[in-house]
Amino acid sequence: KVSKLEVLSLLKLIMQIEKCDNGQIYIDGKNTRNFTKKQVPKLRQKMGMVFQNPRLLTNRTVFDNVALPLVITGHQRHDINKRVRAALDKVGLSKKEAHRPIELSYGEQQRVGIARAVVNKPKILLADEPTGNLDPQISHDIMTLFSAFNAVGTTVMIASHDLALIARLRHRIITLKEGSLMQSIEN
Repeated sequence: KVSKLEVLSLLKLIMQIEKCDNGQIYIDGKNTRNFTKKQVPKLRQKMGMVFQNPRLLTNRTVFDNVALPLVITGHQRHDINKRVRAALDKVGLSKKEAHRPIELSYGEQQRVGIARAVVNKPKILLADEPTGNLDPQISHDIMTLFSAFNAVGTTVMIASHDLALIARLRHRIITLKEGSLMQSIEN
């Protein structure tokens, strides 16, 4: 069994929140160990992150929450409007863009978090226990979304203890123990 700390550490290493003590991580053929502080933000722009807790801004609308990464990176307003609406449509929340997170179910909040993670069209989508607090049907729907993103070329890495749910995706499953690779299965 993999500890929550190990999973979080792996995701933090990929996002360059933490640096490797040993070993190497390659993204787009580049060793991240050699990245300077200046290169890290550019790397992160290629990634989306979905957390177990969606971490939404409660004083902002769904639209504003999803738009945040685009605003931070300086996109034009018309591009932001187009991309946010497309992301919300993809997760089935196009009619909820004016709502505040508190007005949504937990599953809807999680889908807002997913829309925010994919609005910048990342090459890599990382998810930390994205279905941990959801019922089985919503969990299945979210995994279906991740499969759809993967089908159009996004690399999706899901950290989860729900192996039965992950196994249904029919993708590679990696098992870690104490920081070491224990098993790699191609489904």
